Amino acid sequence: MIEVQNVTKYYGQVRALDHVSFDVKKGEIVGLLGPNGSGKTTLMRILTGFFPPTEGKVRVAGLDVETASLEVRRRLGYLPENVVLYPDMSVRAFLNFCVRVKSDAATHQRHQVERVLSECALEHMAQRHIGTLSKGYRQRVGFAQALLCQPEILILDEPTIGLDPNQVIEMRELIKAMGGKTTILLSSHILHEVSLTCQRVVIIDKGKIIAEDTAAGLSDRVQGATRTLVRVAGPRAELLAALRALPGVREVSVQDSEGSNQEGHHFVVTSLDRAIARELAQVVVSHGWALYELRPMTLGLEELFVRLTAEDQKAAA
Repeated sequence: MIEVQNVTKYYGQVRALDHVSFDVKKGEIVGLLGPNGSGKTTLMRILTGFFPPTEGKVRVAGLDVETASLEVRRRLGYLPENVVLYPDMSVRAFLNFCVRVKSDAATHQRHQVERVLSECALEHMAQRHIGTLSKGYRQRVGFAQALLCQPEILILDEPTIGLDPNQVIEMRELIKAMGGKTTILLSSHILHEVSLTCQRVVIIDKGKIIAEDTAAGLSDRVQGATRTLVRVAGPRAELLAALRALPGVREVSVQDSEGSNQEGHHFVVTSLDRAIARELAQVVVSHGWALYELRPMTLGLEELFVRLTAEDQKAAA
């Protein structure tokens, strides 16, 4: 649904995007991650037809954004980072104005406004002037206008900015519920938030794509090995010896913490074998020890991003 092919963008002599290529499949939720100034907003403005790329091609819903800009805009909803609202209009009046721009069927317009007011929990604010709303509610109004007329594609630039923790959870659940029906590309510099919402991650830094995969896949790439958490009851020395003796195990570290009310010992097993979980379970059960927990571990996205950008800097040196 979204195809970005070798896109470069210059602002004068400054290169904001450098030969960027990726795609988003129908119904997929993809996160575009990067620090402030990495090129995320520039890319989203190109995708939504605000301005053209210096080089390269962008297709949205099979349409060239440069040659079919109006038709592309009919197919998508866009929430910019700094959404433009009219402070002297009420929430309902603003949404009525937006839906008239997008649709010419009066009954359809009324239905769409009521739908987005409900989905974004704005019914009780419908008659309030936008200028009197908190930043969080203004963000909701911006999101509501992006949802009008049920767009095939949603492009969301920092959708949770300015929201309180409860509103962030509500927004996250709303976005996730649209997966499979609506194609979504959202940008953020909050890595944890994207890991909870998106099926795939594209990481951009200094205008270049430096990584593209699931969060787990990126973690495996950086670690170069599989880490598994094991919580088991038994004699610690014997447990350590048995786990370390397994083929493919490179390291076993003890992660017990003082004051923990969880039963058993915590171990992190680093191995080169992705199928090590079965062997870990077998060795514990064969010794008659109690196995409480066995799960794969991945790097947190914060640490992952730091390592990936460090890799990119070394490659450029």
